[in-house]
Amino acid sequence: MPAEHPLHVLNPATEEVVATVPAATAADVDAAVVRATRAQAKWAALPPADRARLLRRFATAVDEHLEELAQLEVREAGHTVGNARWEAGNVRDLLDYAAGGVERLTGRQIPVAGGLDITILEPLGVVGVIAPWNFPMPIAAWGTAPALAAGNAVILKPAETTPLTALRLAELALEAGLPEDLFQVLPGHGPVTGTALVEHPGVAKIVFTGSTAVGKQVLAKGSALLKRVTLELGGKSPNIVFADADIEAAAAAAPMSFLDNSGQDCCARTRILVQRAVYDRFLELLTPAMEAVTVGDPADETTDMGPLISKSQLERVRSYVTDDLGGIRGKAPEGPGFWFPPTVLTGVDPHARVAVEEVFGPVAVVLPFEDEAEALVLANATDYGLSGSIWTRDVGRALRVSQAVRAGNLSVNSHSSVRYWTPFGGFKQSGIGRELGPDALTAFTETKNVFISTEGPAQ
Repeated sequence: MPAEHPLHVLNPATEEVVATVPAATAADVDAAVVRATRAQAKWAALPPADRARLLRRFATAVDEHLEELAQLEVREAGHTVGNARWEAGNVRDLLDYAAGGVERLTGRQIPVAGGLDITILEPLGVVGVIAPWNFPMPIAAWGTAPALAAGNAVILKPAETTPLTALRLAELALEAGLPEDLFQVLPGHGPVTGTALVEHPGVAKIVFTGSTAVGKQVLAKGSALLKRVTLELGGKSPNIVFADADIEAAAAAAPMSFLDNSGQDCCARTRILVQRAVYDRFLELLTPAMEAVTVGDPADETTDMGPLISKSQLERVRSYVTDDLGGIRGKAPEGPGFWFPPTVLTGVDPHARVAVEEVFGPVAVVLPFEDEAEALVLANATDYGLSGSIWTRDVGRALRVSQAVRAGNLSVNSHSSVRYWTPFGGFKQSGIGRELGPDALTAFTETKNVFISTEGPAQ
């Protein structure tokens, strides 16, 4: 790859350059697709058991280098070391899970007259995965693992700010025995490398995770070739606390529901909706819970929240928080690094920018509501529909509200959104399609229908 316009990877906690990586050009994408096409044909021809065995070896290689991958994530993304270890472990688990589906990727036999009808699931070919900077390792694996398991080749473009773990994963794949060029990583600039990948006729599908604005561009560019696209985009998720809930538990869990990964999480519960009868009590309990959050060096085992990813992201978050807004504000380190304190805003107009737009930082608003009907109006009053939480002891209410909230991933008395063995995706402008879960592999296949006549020749 040419050396012009390289990617300078900064440590978000110190602003120091930790690596300089060459950026791929459109010509590099062309060459990678040619190589991937050849590798994919050989990969798809392997017996399923052999493909599964190699993916498990890849998972083992990741496990053996888990700490190395985690430390890379700390340096390039500013993630706390505990989160980074979980992320590397998630890559391992996704590869294992996907490997288990290789030999279970079966078609159907459909009853028809005059013969036998069967369906065959065949790989698409070359899949492009465009991963974000907020969870570089796991989200890259969300697309890569099932695509490989289904018999495809993968070209992964990591985010400009976080290419290091992706490059290391590609090295581990080769060390584990995966065929050369089957899984390639092309760091580069989105308008160049990403666009070339989306517009390339040899790429059958794009998996993109990022902002809704860029996701719309990916969809528009891919549509010229009727390219298959899975989009996992933004969110502005509600955390709905009813008066009958365990208020102590809800308040204690609320901070990390939007402060995890410094709020750089599309599932972050940044709209805390609290029934008016317990609103004041909830805020009383939330204050010490917020004050207990430790913000600092992400390499320190005791740190709960690290820095934001970049200066531009820090400026974006600052633009949403003005001095006239009340609420609860924590502390953050001073000096080098992209630091912003944990922040909960109160007295906010429900239609204000900070209440309806995705901040993508450690900022939440608390909004009161009177009854279930008003809670649902507030919960659905955004363009997004990715995730959310419902806190109540009433099982009937939990089911009613779950059905009424327009979001793809909901939790009751919990803030859990993502499990690799359950589907994940959004409603409205939070995305198209689903990732993860038992059907993940089929999203990377074509269904071929074959009819075999059993009627003898005419007499």
